[in-house]
Amino acid sequence: MDVMLLAGTRPEAVKLAPLAKALDARPGLRPLFVHSGQHPDMVEQALAPFERAVDGWLEIPPRVSGTQAELMSGMLPALDEALRRYAPGAVVVQGDTATALAGALTAFWLGIPVVHLEAGLRTHDLTSPFPEEGTRQMISRIAALHLTPGPAAAAKLRAEGIPAERIVVSGNTVVDAVLAIAARDLPARDPALALLEMGIAEAGEQLMLVTSHRRESWGEPLSHTLAAVRRIVDAHPRVQVLFPAHPNPAVRAQVETALREVPRVTVTEPLEYPDLVRALRLATLVLTDSGGVQEEAPTFGTPVLILRDTTERPEAVAAGCAWLVGTDADLITSTAGRVLSGELHAATSANPYGDGSAAIRSAAAIEALLGLADPAATANLRATAG
Repeated sequence: MDVMLLAGTRPEAVKLAPLAKALDARPGLRPLFVHSGQHPDMVEQALAPFERAVDGWLEIPPRVSGTQAELMSGMLPALDEALRRYAPGAVVVQGDTATALAGALTAFWLGIPVVHLEAGLRTHDLTSPFPEEGTRQMISRIAALHLTPGPAAAAKLRAEGIPAERIVVSGNTVVDAVLAIAARDLPARDPALALLEMGIAEAGEQLMLVTSHRRESWGEPLSHTLAAVRRIVDAHPRVQVLFPAHPNPAVRAQVETALREVPRVTVTEPLEYPDLVRALRLATLVLTDSGGVQEEAPTFGTPVLILRDTTERPEAVAAGCAWLVGTDADLITSTAGRVLSGELHAATSANPYGDGSAAIRSAAAIEALLGLADPAATANLRATAG
């Protein structure tokens, strides 16, 4: 039975790749990777390190306005046609993207079970993050199976009235992904990262990785973050900054204008996933508004300053791996200084987002959903949502 894994962005592909491998090991299931077309070429790039390829592509019109309405209006008819053609037993959507919402809606309309990977994340504020919080809440209303990254997310779903038998605490598959890539210890492909790595090793410097991509961070909030980066570099002469900039032209221009003349700051294109993993391992400190980076960095004990006022991933903060600093330039600068000086350390504990077996649990839950699993095994799985 085919299980469609729908991805349109790099983070979706990264988190779905371990699940595809786990589904391969289930005799009655076959993963079918479909690219929604949301971010052209990014899914293929993300899957390559996992030695997987896209099985199908949606033909959607080129985007002109860049609005969510334009993207959705292009994806929905294409998804309807693809789902009718492939007729999968289930559709897996990941997270809170436009692709995830479009895939969940179309599958639901066609009576195909929707599996939500990384379900149950909540801020309970529809404006933060926007539009992701609304997207994940809408998907939860129609999903047949909720694969949550931890017990807290499962509890939130139960509080919303989701039956416990439809919830499985799987862990986050991004931990599976980051462990798999780190084990390969691939050399840096990006020339700028390779040069930084050599320079840092020779001079005994510190690397600070900075990423900012959320819509809520664009404009004035990003200006505050960039001001903090300049101040950190001025105050810490041993720090090198790596800033893989968002591909949006306006965001890229804002970053380059603010940091172009700042010494020891390197602005690059978005890093391929193995290079991002390598940068996380090398970094002394990470500044980010990315949910994925919050989940990946604790694997290496790398401290994270979260450039948001709230987070739907509180586990790292609770575990002492990360600190919420928002986009207050003073708070970012002072907290970064404490980390870089050695005054503030990340807790030495296991990654709170998973143990590397999330994909195996998720595949077993999908098998159970489709009625292909041993009844005793299914009962044990459901008990984890407790």
